[in-house]
Amino acid sequence: MFINSFVATASLIAGLFANGGVGISIPTEFKNEKRATVDSWIATENPIALAGVLANIGSTGLKAAGASSGIVIASPSTSNPDYFYTWTRDSALTFKALVDQFIATGSSTLQTEIDNYISAQAYLQTVSNPSGGLSSGGLGEPKFNTDMTAFTGAWGRPQRDGPALRATAMIAYSRWLIANGYTSTATNVVWPVISNDLSYVTQYWNQTGFDLWEEVDGSSFFTIAVQHRALVEGNTLAISLGKSCSNCVSQAPQLLCFLQSFWSGSYIISNINVNNGRTGKDANSILGSIHTFDPAAGCDDSTFQPCSPRMLANHKVVTDSFRSIYTINSGIAEGTAVAVGRYPEDSYYNGNPWYLNTLAAAEQLYDALYQYNTLGSITITSTSLAFWKDIYSSAATGTYASSSSTFTALTSALKTYADGYVAVVEKYTPSSGALSEQFSKSDGTPLSATDLTWSYAAFLTMVAARNNVMPASWGEPSAMSVPSVCSSASAIGPYSTATNTAWPTFSGGSSAPSTASGSTTSTTATSCATAAAVAVTFDELVTTTYGENVFIVGSISQLGNWDTGSAVALSASSYTASNPLWYVTISLPAGTTFQYKYIKKETSGSVVWESDPNRSYTVPSGCATTATESDSWR
Repeated sequence: MFINSFVATASLIAGLFANGGVGISIPTEFKNEKRATVDSWIATENPIALAGVLANIGSTGLKAAGASSGIVIASPSTSNPDYFYTWTRDSALTFKALVDQFIATGSSTLQTEIDNYISAQAYLQTVSNPSGGLSSGGLGEPKFNTDMTAFTGAWGRPQRDGPALRATAMIAYSRWLIANGYTSTATNVVWPVISNDLSYVTQYWNQTGFDLWEEVDGSSFFTIAVQHRALVEGNTLAISLGKSCSNCVSQAPQLLCFLQSFWSGSYIISNINVNNGRTGKDANSILGSIHTFDPAAGCDDSTFQPCSPRMLANHKVVTDSFRSIYTINSGIAEGTAVAVGRYPEDSYYNGNPWYLNTLAAAEQLYDALYQYNTLGSITITSTSLAFWKDIYSSAATGTYASSSSTFTALTSALKTYADGYVAVVEKYTPSSGALSEQFSKSDGTPLSATDLTWSYAAFLTMVAARNNVMPASWGEPSAMSVPSVCSSASAIGPYSTATNTAWPTFSGGSSAPSTASGSTTSTTATSCATAAAVAVTFDELVTTTYGENVFIVGSISQLGNWDTGSAVALSASSYTASNPLWYVTISLPAGTTFQYKYIKKETSGSVVWESDPNRSYTVPSGCATTATESDSWR
């Protein structure tokens, strides 16, 4: 059940999206009974979906009790399954949707949430976790506890899409800041967070990791696609702020080059560099296309734009793969919308359709429709012909101008087909409008996590696409040429802690008083926020041999309470013979005094302690959010 105050707020914000938006209008003759039904349901569901998102954001979200300010919970569900955590990917996709809605509506409510999100992410970047620290791989950690502490249980890590998606969400907001006279805020508050994420992408893009479904350790189409986008628009933002991202420039073309490896000739193999027995037919690919859609792009195969022949062919192959395996899709012919799951071999909850994937199937087609109307023509190739013949039996290869009757027939069929996927979601959404993660392949009953934030966000982005409320270009037209020679090289750094989370009072009245730690303080343009936690970097000079690793252990819980089994590992990524540096960055409560020591662990499991006495340290208190302690082994 949704609370009335949220629905009322959401209704105001959602109005533009529910009632046609802006951009290219759809001719009256395209409207039919199905569209009228879909229109009516969207008008009802849109405020519910936005309310569902807001309810899942801490610290004031009605279903996010205990979550820190700006933290997005994946779902209020705490058992069967337990999704009461915050995922970098889900949060970034959610806030990209909210940023786009803020830009379209000017809602101060949304702006406050956006500012809180950025402050929270600045802090999360400093939290040492099983994937590493800020500069040692930790940005690839997939999820955290909702109080912004590290989740240390077993998981599919690292996941390398999160930093890129987070950068994209913040870049979109930064463009608004610059356009509205807040360039200093974009430069001093947001850019440091973005820069770290871009550095992660340039350093790790050619290493394998887990896919967006957290199951396959390999190379993921979705990940590489969103990473390419982030580097392209990240470099553009850097230039506009008087910064530089030379690593973005050097690495982006190589990601695009690698992206071509996923094309099989007839569809996208969503995960490569794996041997898991799957076909590779996966909604991963559709999601990758809609989240790298550029309204200024042509139907470019190289970037797998929604209207490209490759993506239309892939849309058919992926959606067709679910026609025969779900009872609720039984008897539905090709060219008519069906419920869409993750991949046909899925066994999670016995493998069912997902709301967000069915909505994504619609969104790709709405994006394609926008592109065709903008370009003024449709070109059908041998690659895309089968897709078109499914929805318009007279389709043939060729180029059809917008003035032709064939163009009108093709776009009408495309819109009807897209609306069909929305109608499937409508059919299996309960009367409350609540969107879970999945719905039963047998009877359509909602399953798995309730009130999934990503499901609600997917609904919002689908509606925006349907209503031609388009985001800004990310620069695809200047970044779609594939290099003649591919390179697997990477580029490291720079990384630095984002310390400024003091937001201005915006002209619309929006301000973000919460600090990165989630506590509330009063801030002004000339004062800093008192830090509740400090990212302390411990530098330890110690010569080690192969197989030895260095840890820090101490008298507080963050350092294991003197338990060597819970000690925190240091990184040797900067170690040289002349500078044998091991280091780690740990988030610690401001003002805390504690004792600690360094230890070495051998491959045999034996532990070597440094000599007495214990070291002592007091975490700074005040405005500083970072500190460094330099030690040498004794």
